[in-house]
Amino acid sequence: MLWAGFLFGLLGSFHCVGMCGAIALALPGPAAGTSRFRYVGGRLLYNLGRASTYATLGAGAGLLGQGLRLAGVQQGLSIASGVLILLLVAVPERHTARLAGLLGFSRPLAWVKNTLGRLFQQSSGQALFATGLLNGLLPCGLVYLALAGALSAPGVMGAAAYMALFGLGTLPLMLGLSLSGQLVPLVWRRRMRQAVPYAASVLAVLFIVRGLGLGIPYLSPQLQAPAVAAGPQPATVHYCH
Repeated sequence: MLWAGFLFGLLGSFHCVGMCGAIALALPGPAAGTSRFRYVGGRLLYNLGRASTYATLGAGAGLLGQGLRLAGVQQGLSIASGVLILLLVAVPERHTARLAGLLGFSRPLAWVKNTLGRLFQQSSGQALFATGLLNGLLPCGLVYLALAGALSAPGVMGAAAYMALFGLGTLPLMLGLSLSGQLVPLVWRRRMRQAVPYAASVLAVLFIVRGLGLGIPYLSPQLQAPAVAAGPQPATVHYCH
């Protein structure tokens, strides 16, 4: 279900406009004499930086998911991912930063914000890419929802790909926003942000149904436990009479 990462990012990008749109709009302008191509390339580097951070976070989620699968809870992991997404949907967005503080991330987040402040004074491609990298570390309920889905992706690389596709799904709208200012009217941004929890809930139900192994092709295939390799058979001893 790697495609779900891209679809969720595409639908959730309206949420990104509301939460991270200010950063995209505040990116440093082009230096004097900068071509239009380099200007667009800088905005693209910023968004690719975000996707790179999401992919790295996805690899971490994949490591956790792989460990759980090795423990023999593969089928339950998909169900647990769906339940976790539903729980995150129920948590108000304003509590995500508070949750980060309770987990001891206050100092790292303060460093991220201070570094972003310094990067905003630069307009090089490296600075814009680094801005995107750090932007991906800021508390965001949508990213947490995507990571919950990445837990049940196939392997570490699968989870990284899931989150990379999530980031690429947010790219069209966020890139357009950074290039053209207020691309989407406020009323539509509000409506799409309100639709994000419903889209996440549908994704959660898909994960739960998949984990149930109902035998439905592609949607809920029957999961089989890996066969245990037979050990060496004891040698047959023949006695002479």
